[in-house]
Order: sequence, then C-alpha cells, then structure tokens
Amino acid sequence: MKTKLTLLSTALIASLTSAAIHAKESLQFKDVFGFKSAKSTQLSDNGQVLTFSATPYRGNATGQVYSLQSNTLIAEVERGTKPHINKAANWVAFTQVPTLLEKETTKKKDTLKNNLVLVNTQSGEQQSFADVKDYTLSDDGMWLAYRLNKKDDDKKADDKTEGTKNDNTKSDSTKNEEDNAITPDKKDNSYAFVIVNLSDKRTHTIENVFSYAINSANSQLLVSQSYSDGNNNQIALIELSDFNSSVLIDEPGVIANKIAWHPTDNIAAFTLGNYVNDDTRRRNYSLQLYKNDKLSTITSPDKTWTLGKTASLKWSENGERLYFENHPKLAAKVKAKEYTDEASLYDFDTIREHKGLDVWHNNDAQIKPREEQQWNEVNKNRHYSAVYHVNSQKVVQLSTTNMPEVALNPERDASLLGSSNIPYLEKIMYGGFFADYFAVNINTGKQTPIISNYPFRPSLAPNGEFAAYFSDSQIQLKDLKNNKVTPLTKAIQATFADDKHDYPSTQPGYGFAGWMTDSSQVLAYSKYDIWTFDVKTQQAKRLTNGKQSNTQYRVIKLDKTQVGFKKGDTLLVSAINLQTKQSEVAKLDLATNTITNVLSGNKRFDVVKKAKTADKYVFTEQTYSQFPDYYQTDFSFSAPKQVTTLNPQISSFAWGEKPELISYKGFDGEDLQGVLIKPAGYKKGDKVPVVVYFYRYMSQRMFDFPKMELNHRPNFPMFTSNGYAVFLPDIRFEIGHPGKSSTQTMINATQKLIDLGIADPDKIGLQGHSWAGYQSAFMITQTDMFKAVVSGAPVSNMTSAYSGIRLKSGLARQFQYETGQSRIGKNLFEAPELYIENSPVFFADKVNTPILIMSGDKDDAVPWHESVQYYLALRRAGKDATFLQYEGEPHHLKKFPNQVDFSVRMMQYFDHYLKGKPAAKWMTQGEAFVEE
Repeated sequence: MKTKLTLLSTALIASLTSAAIHAKESLQFKDVFGFKSAKSTQLSDNGQVLTFSATPYRGNATGQVYSLQSNTLIAEVERGTKPHINKAANWVAFTQVPTLLEKETTKKKDTLKNNLVLVNTQSGEQQSFADVKDYTLSDDGMWLAYRLNKKDDDKKADDKTEGTKNDNTKSDSTKNEEDNAITPDKKDNSYAFVIVNLSDKRTHTIENVFSYAINSANSQLLVSQSYSDGNNNQIALIELSDFNSSVLIDEPGVIANKIAWHPTDNIAAFTLGNYVNDDTRRRNYSLQLYKNDKLSTITSPDKTWTLGKTASLKWSENGERLYFENHPKLAAKVKAKEYTDEASLYDFDTIREHKGLDVWHNNDAQIKPREEQQWNEVNKNRHYSAVYHVNSQKVVQLSTTNMPEVALNPERDASLLGSSNIPYLEKIMYGGFFADYFAVNINTGKQTPIISNYPFRPSLAPNGEFAAYFSDSQIQLKDLKNNKVTPLTKAIQATFADDKHDYPSTQPGYGFAGWMTDSSQVLAYSKYDIWTFDVKTQQAKRLTNGKQSNTQYRVIKLDKTQVGFKKGDTLLVSAINLQTKQSEVAKLDLATNTITNVLSGNKRFDVVKKAKTADKYVFTEQTYSQFPDYYQTDFSFSAPKQVTTLNPQISSFAWGEKPELISYKGFDGEDLQGVLIKPAGYKKGDKVPVVVYFYRYMSQRMFDFPKMELNHRPNFPMFTSNGYAVFLPDIRFEIGHPGKSSTQTMINATQKLIDLGIADPDKIGLQGHSWAGYQSAFMITQTDMFKAVVSGAPVSNMTSAYSGIRLKSGLARQFQYETGQSRIGKNLFEAPELYIENSPVFFADKVNTPILIMSGDKDDAVPWHESVQYYLALRRAGKDATFLQYEGEPHHLKKFPNQVDFSVRMMQYFDHYLKGKPAAKWMTQGEAFVEE
C-alpha cells in the first residue's frame, strides 16, 4: 500500500510540476524592458552602506541604498543615477535625471536639468536640490556644495537685454568693456554656487564659480570664479564656519582648472592659467601649492616645459607625492594667410592656404586616418607624467617625449612601468601592437630598459630592480641591476604558454599575479596554478594544486592600487574547473600555502567589492536562471546574506532548462565543449529547433546569467522561453584556413546535437556578429546544414577588407589578417589564394541557405560595404538574401529603436525558417525607401 501511495505521489508531483512549467508565461520582447541591472555600484569605506542605480533595460532608473548592518533597503530614489557615498558614509548622493518620457519628447536637450537627491543613511530621509550641475560632499558629511545649472552671466545678460531691448546702440563705455574683456573658453561655463550646512540648513551663495573643492579637514573651500569679461576673476578661499572669503589671487582672466586638496593636511594644489591667451594649447598653466597661508609655484626641472589646460592632479594616499602632468612648450602658432584685400584674392599662396588636403606619404609612420585619430584623442593635448615629492620639494619627470607612457599607480613609491610604441607606429599597421618597456625610478626619473619590441606587458617588481615577462615559451626574470636574464620555468613540468592561442602571432603566457612587497618573489600563472619564483635563487614553488583536478586558480584583485603581497597575507582566489566550468572562491594562505574553499556549487561566483577600512565583502552568484544579486559577507565567508532581489519576475517566466555541457571534436580532433540550453518544458526525446550562437570560446558561459537586453545577439531566454534550444559552441581555427577549420568544427558540434536526438536537423539556425558574422557567412558556402543564418557585420571579401581601415582607431586592417583575428598569417601578396579561399563572396553561388545580413552604415570596425558586397554577390547568384542597413549605426547597434527592431526581425526570421510560421511582410516584399 505504501508503495502504491509513493508511486501515486510521485506521479502527482510530476504532473503538478509539468503543469506549473506550462502555466508560466513565455518571455516576450516587452518583458525584457523591465529587467534591471545594478549600475555604478558603491560600497562605503566602513562597509556599512551599499548603493547603486537599479537600471531597467528600458525605463527610469531607481537609486537604491542598503544598510548592510540591518541588511535592509533603506531608501529608493526615483530616477537616481551615479550614486556617491561620502567618506563618513552618512550620506549617499544621487544625480536625479529627467524622466525617460521627457528625454524622448524634449527637442531642446539642453533644457533638461538634473536634480541632486541626498539620502541620510541613518534615517533614510531624502533631501532634493533642483537644477544641479555638479556637486561635492565633505568627508564628514556636514557640507554640501553644488553649482546651479543656470549661468550667472546668462541671467545678467537676460536682465540687461530686458532693460535695453529698444536700444540698438552701444555706449562708449560698453564698447570699451568689450575691448578689454578677457573672455573664457567656449565650453568653460561658470554657475551660481551654493554651500549648504547639512546639520543646520544654513546656506551661502557665491556667483560665477568655475571650479571648487573642499579640504579634507572639512573646514575650507577653494573656488575659482570666472566672469564673462574676465575682469573680476579670482581664486578665493572660503572659511566654511562663517563663509568668510579671502582672495588668494585676483587678476583679470585668471582661472584654476584643476584643484586637489592634500588627503590629510591643509594643503591645496591647483593649476593656474589665464584666459588672456585665447590659444588653449599654448596657454601656460602653472602648478600652485597653497600651504601655511602662502602660495608657491612648483616648477619642472626643465624650464622649457609647462602645464596645459587638461593637466591632471592626483595625490598619493599618504600625501607624500603629488602627481601632475606637463608638456614641452609649443612653438608659436603660424598665422594662416587670409583674404584681407583685393590683391589677396589673387595671391597664389593665400589661395592655396585655403586648400583641403591630406598628403599620404609612404614614409609616414602612420597612415593619415590613424594620425588624425591619434592627434584628436591623444596628441593634441598630450601631457606627460611628473611627480612632486612633498618632503624634498623635488619635481621628477616620469614620462618623456621619447617614452610617453607611464602606468601610474600613485601608491608605488619606488618605480613605475614606462613604455614607448614610437619606434613601432608603422609596424602596428600590419604586425600588431609592440612597445619598448622601462622601469622608471620615481625619485630620479631614470629609465632602465626592460625589453624592446615586445607585444605584451612585463611585470615590474615594487623596488624596480627586477622585471618578469614571457618570451621563448618561458617566464623570464631580468635583473635590472646587471641586465642578466634567467628563464624561470624551463625545468618545470607545467604549461606556462597559453595553449588556446591559435593566432599567427607570438604566443603569450598566462600572466602574473604580482609580487611580494619586498620584491623577493614574483607570483606567476601556469595554465592551472599559481607559482612563486624567488628572484635570488630562482627556486619555484607551486602554491595551488589545480592541475590534478583540472582547476585553474587566479588571484582576485579588488584593490587596483595594491602594490604587492605580504608573506602572511591570505589571498582570495578564483577556482574554475576547466572541464565542468564550475567556479569557486577560495582563500590562499601565503604563510602555509593552503587553499580553503569558501564559495562553491553549480554556479558562478564573483567577488566584486571590498570595504576599504572594514572586513566586508560583496559578491554575486549566478546561473542561467538566477540573476547575480548582491550578497554580503566578512572574510570568513561563513554566513553570507543576500542583500538584493532585483528581478523577482524571473520566476514568472518559462525561462529554459538547466544548461548542459556538450562535448565534441574540433576540426583537428581536439576535445571541445559547448553549452546547450534546452527550451522550457523540454521532454526527453523531443527534437527541437536550435539557434546556434558563437564567436570563439563560449563554454565558459555555462553558469552565466544571460544579458537581458536586445541588441546584435539573440536574447537567449527569449528563445528558450519560446520553444528553441540555444547552443553556444567553442570554435577553434587553423592558421591560414580560418573559414574551413571553423566550419568543420561547427559541423562537428551541431552534428553532435543531431546525434543526441535533441536538434531537429531541418530546424537549425546560425547567428553570429563581427568575427562570428564572417564565420557564419562563410559556413553556408561550405555546408547546407543550417536552414537559416543571421550574419551581423561580416567581412565577406578578405582581399578588399585587407587594405581597408578601422575607422574608430584609424588603423589599417592589415594587421588583423597577417597576425590577428582573421588568422591568415601572410600578407595579400604572399598568399592571395588564402585570402580568396577564406572569402565567402567568391563562393556566393554555392549558398543554399537563406541569410539575413545586418550592418550599420557607420561601422567603425568592419567596412559596412563588406555586407553590401556579399548581398550583391548573393543577389546576382539568385540566392535568398536580405540586407538590413541601419542608418548612422556603428559596429554594434546603439540606438534603442534599432536594437528592438533587429531583435524582432531576427526572431521573425528564425520563426519562419525554423518553425514554419508565416513570413513577415518585409521578408517576402521588402520595404520601400519611402512608403507612399
């Protein structure tokens, strides 16, 4: 009797479970709009407050503030974005933006203003301040200072115009004022400035403030005031206790562009310039230091150098060093010839001065588009790093014109890593990125060479005496004192070279975890493990045992400014099983070299935040059906608590089945894997339509929650919720034959789904974008396995794309084929047959698969005419091809209407060819350029 009841109960439970699955809703496009993600997440220094902007894919964001002491949501702010927690963590400030409706319906966008909302973290009470341009909160939370988004001079001009609107003449005094005006730069706007005492609500207003900052003692405020005529410009110090003002500098046109207070002492640094020179690139700024009620100028050792308008300022955390930027003084600007009189209209030189021309010369280091891009984004306002040592009052130049880049970490007190790609500007066009690397002494500026013509970034010891890098398949240690180089891994039976590297370029290593703070050891990665190497003895020690369990260990770095590890430290590490893709978080005790797992399970775990001064960590856990909400814990990780529940609606939808790993062989017999997600309610034995989405390696997404957005890729739950399986296979390539090798790998992967009885062989679709767009476009020239393909931004003709330009970077595309992603490995002249072999446009007549091609006509990565070429070839061959040209769009769709439109059309396309649904009108009749 008990057995019968048990069987009956089991059957009843199974029936109820099946009914529950079928009762859930299928995900629709409108449902995606409401899925939220956490943007601009902040954790207070004391670990007591967590805040972020809960932002739906489409809709108004909500600022959220959580108390981690009570583990509760204490406040929500409508349309709250960009949260900021002051140092004492008694306030969270949100920028409150206009509603989505206002943004979409307001034609004059500059009329839209932001508000500021303050949340009291103790009470949850909110205070709102309207029309705020920008703001700052004092560390102790007593003071708020902000600029009103209403220019003082605009208001005065309005008042003046109102009072004299019938007077069309100007007085002599007005003309004189205009002649003597020292006007600010076009985008340098000043605003009314409000100071608020948040404890007693006292306020004080200052007019025409351009820049400002509150000191760390929360007692003084430094402001730069700028007026439309420049005559009353000044730098002033405000005492917050009584709002008394003392003028530090008072001269026409004066301006402080950047202000930075010392982190602990009452010392301010600021860059001082003057609008009297309206050439912003040749205007000289000086670095001023306000200390002990006195101003002094910090000067560079080379008097031919100066500061520019965009120069940055940054103190080290202990305040011993002030990092700033400078550059060589520029030569006087050559005045262009202008038409000034009748004779000038016929002057040959003056006429030619107005030409529009770029000269592309063979000896140029860079082609003109790259030169233009680098000029506008890098070189036009190029600055170099320098440091002022407070105690010695010494300035040291760190980067220079011959070595322009320094990896600035303000907490390193001995050396920095410098680099220069100047000798390789031409090589970048076809060979990839290379540079010379140096150790830069912070105290002297001395540049010690590490390695030249190198494609990867070396790792520099904290003391600057050693460097490690990967070369000749080994980790190399260089003693910078005597230039001796020693291979560290030659005798070790472990894989230190990236064995997934299938490019025609130098094989990289797995990288470095860092150094011990005393520079005695470097921590490096093999494929599986973390190793230490002693710089004196070169002895190696393996700290983890990942190889035995096929687990890859890596150090979790939460503090980007951390210089090194101490001998007694316990590090957080990630542990990912490369076979099952299961991730764990563990602790590595450097004193005992023991590993202790603290987070594990069939999920993905990510530690995302650590409180600066408290034992508090924030992490996420996720699966395909579990959103990565935030959890809090201390370093023991013994009793984590879930903090957020951002998307509870997931449980309402038929989301899809638990992902599975599918194993198959690559083109060369290599073991590969793919992630299969069966449709919701799948029953064993069902043969279902499948959408294959791919790029390169995808199986690492086994436990990832899918991005809930609509764009160039399929929304996975949209498909698995509506009867499709989604398959994410790994792809491998053969150098010289990327098209055929990836095709064979894809055939093997897809055939495995057919052999397993899961995929209906007549209902398999393929979707890829960019590099995968190319692959999908090529694959259908070789196989009829797929019944519909959606290809986004594909290269179709490697012979034409080879000599094209990546518009965003200005680089020639040649490097991509010779040494990069396209993996040809030779130039066009050495192997034209390989470029033709791998170009789908030459085999368009072989295509029997319907294809939907999508491209933005402002694509800044792949020339969009590559899509046009393929479409025209397919059209000429009489094939079923449709081309979607999205106007004004770059490589990935950015405009929301286009994202939605493409997602809808993609689904309609697959629904017709894989499910047999009626074709949408645009699929059978197209759409007219203008509908009449």
